[in-house]
Amino acid sequence: MDKVVATAGEAVADVPDGASLAVGGFGLSGVPNVLIQALYERGTGGLKVVSNNCGAMESGLAVLLAAGRIARVTGSYIGGNKEFARQYLAGELELELIPQGTLAERLRAGGAGIPAFYTPAGVGTQVAEGGLPWRYDGSGGVALASPPKEVREFDGEEYVLERGIRTDFALVRAARGDRHGNLVFRRAARNFNPLAAMAGRITIAEVEELVEPGAIDPDAVHVPGVFVQRVVPLTEEQAADKRIEFRTVSG
Repeated sequence: MDKVVATAGEAVADVPDGASLAVGGFGLSGVPNVLIQALYERGTGGLKVVSNNCGAMESGLAVLLAAGRIARVTGSYIGGNKEFARQYLAGELELELIPQGTLAERLRAGGAGIPAFYTPAGVGTQVAEGGLPWRYDGSGGVALASPPKEVREFDGEEYVLERGIRTDFALVRAARGDRHGNLVFRRAARNFNPLAAMAGRITIAEVEELVEPGAIDPDAVHVPGVFVQRVVPLTEEQAADKRIEFRTVSG
């Protein structure tokens, strides 16, 4: 039951080239930077990433992106990342854009063992009808476009069928975790982390504070240990490294 792994490098050592990864975080909040850096140092490439966005301010997944280690992204937001836009338009990586709520539910559904579900989000658009450019050919043309999805009517309203997402691995960051893998997230850092943790077949969590089993009130657990296979305790320096995307002050 003790799922603690001494180092991030050891925790990601078996992540192969071409693996699919669900990665928690939103902007700069709750991003598993230490695990991502360990993957970078290991040289892992050809990764298929499922995440809300693909890093920001040269941190998080942007580290792997800049090194050309990401082959495909399934996400909701690519704004503010010029290198992502460059690679996408140049045909260097594949992108599946998904409405943000749909992405969240696809991860949750995959983790809950639900293969597919119907949602009104995207009905009447290319999300449902197909034709979204997944990959460009580098010359402005579309090399690969999204296929049409099943649309069905319920109670007079149309809904599009979306598939649940399961990935080979998941990388998440938690404020607290115990040796059994039970996790607690702090405020905005909760974001996509619980959903990513559920979707991974092997979930690796970096935790800012490691506690003993029983120290976390069961009612306070956000992700139960059944979804987590490896726990990496961070050093004080690593836990304190939290960037601010847009610093604001009040007078």
